[in-house]
Amino acid sequence: MLDLRPPLPHPPAVRILLLSQFFEPEPFNKGVSFAKELQLYGHEVSGLTGFPNYPGGRIYPGYKLRWCQKDVNDGISVTRVPLYPSHDRSALRRIANYGSFALSSLVAIFCLPRPDLVYVYGPPPTAALAAIGLRLVKGVPFVLNDNDLWPDSLDATGMIKSKRLLRLIRWGVNWVYRCAAHVVVISPGYRRHLLDRGIPPDRVSVIFNWSIEDVAEGVVPKPRRPGEPFVIAFAGNIGPAQNLDVVIDAAKKLLTTAPDIRFVIAGGGVDQPALAERARAEGVTNIEFLGRIPPREMPAIFNRADAVLVHLRDEPVFECTVPSKIQAYLRAGKPVLIGVRGDAAAIIEEAEAGFTFEPGNSDQMAEAAIRMRDLSPDSLATMGRAAEIYYRERLSREVGTVAFIKIFERVLAERK
Repeated sequence: MLDLRPPLPHPPAVRILLLSQFFEPEPFNKGVSFAKELQLYGHEVSGLTGFPNYPGGRIYPGYKLRWCQKDVNDGISVTRVPLYPSHDRSALRRIANYGSFALSSLVAIFCLPRPDLVYVYGPPPTAALAAIGLRLVKGVPFVLNDNDLWPDSLDATGMIKSKRLLRLIRWGVNWVYRCAAHVVVISPGYRRHLLDRGIPPDRVSVIFNWSIEDVAEGVVPKPRRPGEPFVIAFAGNIGPAQNLDVVIDAAKKLLTTAPDIRFVIAGGGVDQPALAERARAEGVTNIEFLGRIPPREMPAIFNRADAVLVHLRDEPVFECTVPSKIQAYLRAGKPVLIGVRGDAAAIIEEAEAGFTFEPGNSDQMAEAAIRMRDLSPDSLATMGRAAEIYYRERLSREVGTVAFIKIFERVLAERK
């Protein structure tokens, strides 16, 4: 397809290394698509990552742990290094997962051609260890794109309960922030947290995440027909942070008050089996668990849905979190029901793309679902169009890439 975007002024080609524990074929939106977008502006891009195992904690079929496997993913050269695969509730196994990648990538990064700049994606912030090593030894700057406020999120989800260990993690993460030439975060609230930790304001920027945009290809508006169920879909990770027990509670209430409303849950995670068993045991027949769905199959889920759902635990740390599913929902042009306080709810309200409810409140969730169902077809369609327009103008990959390139160029100019 002919690319009509205006050229962005930039210096000669910059060699950029994308360093992330996660990469395609894992559900990840800052890998191949980001690299190819950077290439459109003349930059040379490669990747350093682990072997795919998220979210199930098992190495994907077709891959086998080995040292420094070289892949070419849609024209992007990617080096994979070994790690301990795990994404369950065990804090020790999660530490082994994060720590093993940090150490293997630290060794591997010195075996690769020297880049001009390293882009580090977190979580986990431990992925930055290799970039810190390269900076100390060879003076290569790195930009950290942090998506999860540690240790606050670890405390909120109960992953780590030791206050002493949480304080140690806070010290370590603050050290990573100070080593970075620039830190990019995903919300204004997140930026305020970093400023409170003493990170200089001119070294922290907000760039909202974008969606895996191909996921929305093939999504079409769904006209509401009389007599059909009103389907509300949730797509994504199912763990302690999402607290989807409240969805089962709301669905139980709606069995009697609005039996035509149905919930479809697409995704995997540590809580998914227990939630599916609870719904079955309690006879909650208006909720369906589909398991993990590959990103390329998500258009079928979106086309089935009249509205979509976002929910997180009612914890202060999540007030500055913008779950990546929000961007996917907006890109797909779907009205949103959101039970999250703070920055995430502000996006939906500003976009006029849905209704908010108090997180953890099943009564309010049920009421919001009924309110959404009772909208006219024209009102639902208007809300969906507003969602898509807001995404295109404020949150798209193209908008985000331009913002990143400006930061990369500023960092390199300061180094010179």
